[in-house]
Amino acid sequence: MNNDFLKKLEPQHMREMVDCMYEKVYTEGQLVIQEGEPGNYLYVLADGLLEVFQNGKLLGEMRPGTAFGELAILYNCKRTATVKAVSQSHIWALDRQTFQTIMMQSTQARHDEYFSFLCSVSLLRGLPEEKLAKVVDCLEVDYFEKGEYIIREGEEGNTFFIIAKGEVIVTQSTEGLAEPQQIKTLGVGDYFGEKALISEDVRSANIICNENDTHCLVVDRDNFNQMVGTYEELQAYLKEYVDELSRSDERRNALPHSPHIDSAEAQELRRLREKISLLPFKDLEVIATLGMGGFGRVELVKLKDEDTTFALKCIKKKHIVDTRQQEHIYSEKNILQQTNSAFIIRLFRTYRDDKFVYMLLEVCLGGELWTVLRDMSYFEEPTARFCTGCVLEAFDYLHTLGIIYRDLKPENLLLDAEGYVKMADFGFAKKIGLGKKTWTFCGTPEYVAPEVIMNKGHDFGADCWSLGILIFELLTGNPPFAGTDPIKIYTMVLHGIEKVDFPKRIGKRPDDLIRRLCKLNPVERLGNKKNGIIDIKKHKWFQGFNWEGLRRHKLPSPLRRELKGPMDHSHFDLFPPDTEEPPDELSAWDKDF
Repeated sequence: MNNDFLKKLEPQHMREMVDCMYEKVYTEGQLVIQEGEPGNYLYVLADGLLEVFQNGKLLGEMRPGTAFGELAILYNCKRTATVKAVSQSHIWALDRQTFQTIMMQSTQARHDEYFSFLCSVSLLRGLPEEKLAKVVDCLEVDYFEKGEYIIREGEEGNTFFIIAKGEVIVTQSTEGLAEPQQIKTLGVGDYFGEKALISEDVRSANIICNENDTHCLVVDRDNFNQMVGTYEELQAYLKEYVDELSRSDERRNALPHSPHIDSAEAQELRRLREKISLLPFKDLEVIATLGMGGFGRVELVKLKDEDTTFALKCIKKKHIVDTRQQEHIYSEKNILQQTNSAFIIRLFRTYRDDKFVYMLLEVCLGGELWTVLRDMSYFEEPTARFCTGCVLEAFDYLHTLGIIYRDLKPENLLLDAEGYVKMADFGFAKKIGLGKKTWTFCGTPEYVAPEVIMNKGHDFGADCWSLGILIFELLTGNPPFAGTDPIKIYTMVLHGIEKVDFPKRIGKRPDDLIRRLCKLNPVERLGNKKNGIIDIKKHKWFQGFNWEGLRRHKLPSPLRRELKGPMDHSHFDLFPPDTEEPPDELSAWDKDF
């Protein structure tokens, strides 16, 4: 099949997709796809002839064996072209929900199977789920045929094996006998070589494959140590973990690496929150529009008879229902309510009426980072490093709470009055917990990680990937994967960062960091190993960087912009007044908003 996206799928997934497809017949002149209409199906032309049009212009033909419409099985989007049957055509179709179910269930089933195997390993017993999940991510499959030696007695080894399919025999040398003697047989779920995870292990027996097509799950000591820790570290971790369970949630969330907020600022925030909690909606006065889009608008508002200003995000309820974003909106609200970081936009309260739901947010009058980047074309290294440091503080805080962000890009980063970067727009953020994955396809094409595209399940590693993309864009003005056609962008992403020509203006250190963050395999990404975000902060690009000064907002920002007061919106683009009233939406999905 001549389709780059589908070629990246595993054979098992392809077989399941084919089994779930059904045939549709189109007569001559009948439309298969209408440009601008929502899409939900992937199609494969079995026989017949199709023509493709865009804006009424003929782009080409499609013949049997062609797959098209694949973007629709990834996420809810509008068709970018019209496809018409030239002759009677037989087409196989697969809907988005079926595709996503296939990908999620098979991946989850495999994860659960591997996890179950690991739970039986005495060396790993007692480790919390998030640590065992990291081991699962490290596992690779090796295949052996009958009679093949997997381990030889007397060799040094650094690999641990679990039998997933088939059987092996164990033989060992015995004094006085010429040939090694069979000791026992091992089958599915049994394991061997576990001592290799602790230290250099001299193998004490032979392990010989006893069935064709035997599958072993394997992990070597280096990968294990990077993802989970050394044996000594694990013992220390277990002790700390037990101690940690006895502490209150409040204490555990106040981790030492959380962004610093001094007591005076904290008291002021509490006072303001108490005041806002009693504020009627009518006491907000609109000053200007800071942004707009299909969702609605963001208004700069002030309190009646005061100069205190906020950003009011006004989201059309009908748009939320039409795009099925109810869960995302609630998630954004709930996550913002539980976060308290100097590097994340603050939510003070929410409102609702028949047309909109509203979020009253902290205002950042320095404008969007994207606007500054657009005007400057690119950032010098110190500026890019400062911005990246702010994002890392936000990620460190979120990941500690088990929250994945999933929508990093310059448009979602705002500058406060001091020129510090704050993370905004949490519509795609989700609390997944530690050691867990999620399968929802979301994000911006240029920034989305390969495992998100392939629906393999993703975790904090997806944020690490997007950080690498952000650094590249900050230093060059453009992301490494770009274009007008999302499916072509996704194809480039799946080919990886190694296929990208790095401009000369990216120095050796940021070049190295970007490549480490954008590994195709999320297990190998910097920031997604045992030390998490700390590993990124220790990268040589940040050598000498004043992290404590950044956390305390004592480090001067290279992006501080002049402001004349709390109502100065000069750093935002101009937007026309809103003249169209959206229709009412009365389904009451927002009754708890």
